[in-house]
Amino acid sequence: MVAVFPQKHLTDIAEWHRMGEAGIFPPESRLELIEGEILTMSPIGFNHASHVSRLTRHFIRSLDDGVSVRIQSPIQLGDLSEPEPDLVLVKPDTDDYTTRHPNAADVLLLIEVSDSTLRFDRTQKLRLYATHGITEYWIVNLIDQCLEVYRQPQDGDYLNQSVLTTADSIDLVALPALRVSVAAIL
Repeated sequence: MVAVFPQKHLTDIAEWHRMGEAGIFPPESRLELIEGEILTMSPIGFNHASHVSRLTRHFIRSLDDGVSVRIQSPIQLGDLSEPEPDLVLVKPDTDDYTTRHPNAADVLLLIEVSDSTLRFDRTQKLRLYATHGITEYWIVNLIDQCLEVYRQPQDGDYLNQSVLTTADSIDLVALPALRVSVAAIL
């Protein structure tokens, strides 16, 4: 007799969308598909929500129509992942993404606001974003009151990692003319 071990059933994007269309999960569920697994995400707290609003206002005021700002909306990363980052700057799309979600090639900057999920954002989400070639990933770290910046994705990690404080400013890789004061977003 050969030993057989139970295996996980990984959900792909097509099955994930069919589940959504079938109403399998309650509308108020905070779920994300990460590497084929359906994960229940933490509820959004007051401080987290406030910082997402602050980021949104900052980028909408700073950008022209050449960039779209997406807030807590899905991006498709391969066939097994559809995270919902807190804020993503994406290239404009002719139909404003009404027929598809943005993918890694569309992303100019991806930001997660992090308090209770800091460890997850630094590990699993970081690997996911680096693996799919997200060129610039920021973590607004509410615990340590700093901005973690990750650039140059390679082999599931980022070669360039830095931590900025409210005294610092940063230029975006994809939008070098846009200088962001860390104090303005933290």
